Amino acid sequence: MIQGSLVALVTPMSASGELDFACLKRLIDWHIEQGTDGIVAVGTTGESATLDEDEHCEVIRRSVEYAAGRVPVIAGTGANATSEAITLTRCAQQMGADACLLVTPYYNKPTQEGLYLHYRKIAESVDIPQILYNVPGRTACDMLPETVARLAPIDNIIGIKEATGDLNRVSRLRELCGADFALYSGDDASSREFLLQGGNGVISVTANIAPRQMRQMVAAAIASLAKEAAELDRPLAELHQKLFVEANPIPVKWALAEMGLIPTGIRLPLTWLSSAAQPVVRAALQTAGLLDNLA
Repeated sequence: MIQGSLVALVTPMSASGELDFACLKRLIDWHIEQGTDGIVAVGTTGESATLDEDEHCEVIRRSVEYAAGRVPVIAGTGANATSEAITLTRCAQQMGADACLLVTPYYNKPTQEGLYLHYRKIAESVDIPQILYNVPGRTACDMLPETVARLAPIDNIIGIKEATGDLNRVSRLRELCGADFALYSGDDASSREFLLQGGNGVISVTANIAPRQMRQMVAAAIASLAKEAAELDRPLAELHQKLFVEANPIPVKWALAEMGLIPTGIRLPLTWLSSAAQPVVRAALQTAGLLDNLA
C-alpha cells in the first residue's frame, strides 16, 4: 500500500506558461531529499485542467523518469468524460506510473450509479492501480461512501482520496471498504485527525512547501502518536488554511516562487496571487518558519 505524505505536486511553468521540466526535476529531487513518501503528478494542484493531453502525458513521463523508482509516482488521470479518463489512465500506465488518481467527473454532475459505472469502466479498461478522488467543493459531485463500497471489491481500485473534510467518513469508509482499502486525506487542515482515525496517508498541498514537516507529522499521526503529531502540525495550521485564500494552486505557486523554488508561471484562467493576498500567505510561511533563510 502506498502511504504517508504524498505531495500533490505543482507543475512548474515559465512566466509565459511554458512547462519547466528542469525545475520539475529539481522539485522531485528536493522532495525525495526531504522525505516525501510519494509524488502525485498532474492533479488539481498540478493544473491538469489547463494542460493538453500531450503535455499531461509528458509531465507523467518526466515525473516517473525523475523519481527513478525512489518513491512511487501517482498520476492524476481523471476527467469528466469516461473515454478521456481511460485515455489518460492508459497513458499513465504506458509511462510507468505506479498508480492513478481519478477525480470524480466535474460539472456534468453524474448520479451515484453514473459514478459507479464510470469508475468500473476505467478499471476494467486499464490494468493499473487506481485511487478514487472525491472533492465536491471543486466538482459539484459527491461520491457517497456506499458508492465507494460498491467499487472497492474491484481488484485495481485500491483506495480513495477523500477531500470533503468530513471526518465522519473515515470510520464509515473503513467499515464499508475493509482494512486493505487505502484512505487518503485530501484536506490538509483535517489530515492529522483523519490519520489518527485510521487513514493511510495524505495527498497534500502544504507538502509542496513544507515537505519535511508534513512527512514528520504524517508519520507521527499514522503511528497514533497524537500529542507529537499535534505539536508538529501546529506551525503548519495557518498554512493549511491560507494556501486556499485564493483558488489552489494560486497561493502555493506564489509561495514556492517566494522561496525561490519555481518561476512565476501559471496558466489562465488562473492568475498570480493578488497583492492583497500576498501578505496573508507570507505571514503563514513565516509562522511555519519557511522564510527564515530569505531576506
